[in-house]
Amino acid sequence: MSKTYENLMDAFAGESQANRKYLAFAKKAEAEGFKQIAKLFRAAAEAETVHAHNHLREAKGIKSTKENLEEAISGETFEFKDMYPGMIEDAKAEALNGAMKSFVYANEVEKIHAELYKKALAGMGSNPDVDYYVCQVCGNTVEGEAPDECPICGAKKQAFKKVA
Repeated sequence: MSKTYENLMDAFAGESQANRKYLAFAKKAEAEGFKQIAKLFRAAAEAETVHAHNHLREAKGIKSTKENLEEAISGETFEFKDMYPGMIEDAKAEALNGAMKSFVYANEVEKIHAELYKKALAGMGSNPDVDYYVCQVCGNTVEGEAPDECPICGAKKQAFKKVA
């Protein structure tokens, strides 16, 4: 692996994290009434996305849709089988209930993502046009209609956001 490839992947990770962090900062600024600062954070987050996509493209990390689905299935499966179970146990042992709940939510949703990706891969070329909704509390991702209550975290239907 070349040094430049490692640099591209490190830069991709950093830019991706900056994007997510700035979007979280924007939500907080908005909630505190700082609309202009929230807008600035969202603009910077968008720029970080451009950087991340450029780095990933140059690292040859974007392949065919079939290959991308296979990689997504592998990544999600790793997370719910290997990554999150240990994190859940660590948080439980340290009595960090908020972190534990965050890990449990993510672990359950990664299983759903893997299944949605498998379904998309199996039906590639004939996938029906369906809407997706994401629970803003736990990340649960559902097809079709948002449920009246999230089966993972118990949030009400209003907590689900339709993905465009």
